[in-house]
Amino acid sequence: MSNSDRRYDLDWVRVITIIVVFVFHCGRFFDFTQWHLKNDQLYFPIDAFNFFANLWQMPLLFLVSGAAAWFSLGTRNAGRFVNERVGRLLVPLAFGILVIVPPQVYFERIYKHQFDGSFIAFYPHFFQGIYSYLGPGNFSWHHLWFLAYLFVITLIVLPLLVYLRSKKGRDLIDRLLSFSSKPGAIFVYILPMWLFLASLQPLFPGGEQNLIYDWAFVLNYLCYFVYGYLFCTDRRLWDTVEKRRYIALVLALAASTAIAYLELSKSIPSIGYSAGRIGVMGLWTLCNWCWILTFLGFSRKCLSFSNRFLKYASKAVLPFYILHHLVIMSVGYYVIQWNIPVLAKYVSIIAISFVLIMLIYEFIVKRTNVTRFLFGMRQKPKAIKPAEARQYRDFR
Repeated sequence: MSNSDRRYDLDWVRVITIIVVFVFHCGRFFDFTQWHLKNDQLYFPIDAFNFFANLWQMPLLFLVSGAAAWFSLGTRNAGRFVNERVGRLLVPLAFGILVIVPPQVYFERIYKHQFDGSFIAFYPHFFQGIYSYLGPGNFSWHHLWFLAYLFVITLIVLPLLVYLRSKKGRDLIDRLLSFSSKPGAIFVYILPMWLFLASLQPLFPGGEQNLIYDWAFVLNYLCYFVYGYLFCTDRRLWDTVEKRRYIALVLALAASTAIAYLELSKSIPSIGYSAGRIGVMGLWTLCNWCWILTFLGFSRKCLSFSNRFLKYASKAVLPFYILHHLVIMSVGYYVIQWNIPVLAKYVSIIAISFVLIMLIYEFIVKRTNVTRFLFGMRQKPKAIKPAEARQYRDFR
């Protein structure tokens, strides 16, 4: 993709969302939902931020990934695209399961007094049983579930992605454009996600990013991925998103308020096929979608530019994601035992973890082709020797 074709607004969205995911996980020590490690004292403002971030962060990442797939398939065929996805997703996933995840499980087990010994002694136990908060199983992919889901979703929808680049696919997109331009039509896009969640969640109530028992959310994320791809097929779809950004913001705020009220009043129906539960799933999906439309619309309006920070961050974003959970849990394990106020612990975890992640990326991950390969990065460009450079200039 040439610089003139690059969607800098989508680069910004991806970078900002990963930063939000980072801050979200730093706050998991202090919010009110179950997690690997918990501070003795929880904190409502952190819980409120995490509630807000959880409404849109992962669906938005899948949508942006779908948009990236459009540009990737524009420069390679389906076979090369799959090979690229293997290097970008499966290699870091395998490396992460073997190297990045085990220390996280170790810190949790020793904190909860479920293991006593060194990490070297624990490592063989990592492969015993499937992970659970309560134990005794340990084997997990933790936050790297995103890479696994993204790879599976890509394989499932690949025939559709290829079809949409054909003439018949173009005809389908033209009909979609005609529909999307109508007032309010862009909000009807929630129907497939609503259908999947309402119909499949009672059958697959796990929701723990384990893929096999999580098909309600797998297909939910699949829709966002396809929408991200579709939106890039014609700029007029993005024009519609930008035009509807204020309406989306109002609807997102209203839906978020309604969900927060239901959560605080403990009025959300249990998983099942009741009318109340189906209605809540519709409200949840509308909230997800409207926040996403809001961010996409405003980013296209305000963030269609590049700078040195974006160029650096766009390359670092995947290694940052792969590393962040390990570093946060390693730092947080010690910080939550400090005798300081909750907010000071929260800020300390954010600051220390961010610095450590960037140091690891800058001085280890990006330096060699081996580490770049393991973290899903492109290989370092070969340096041109002075003699070759002179020959190149002479040839020109």
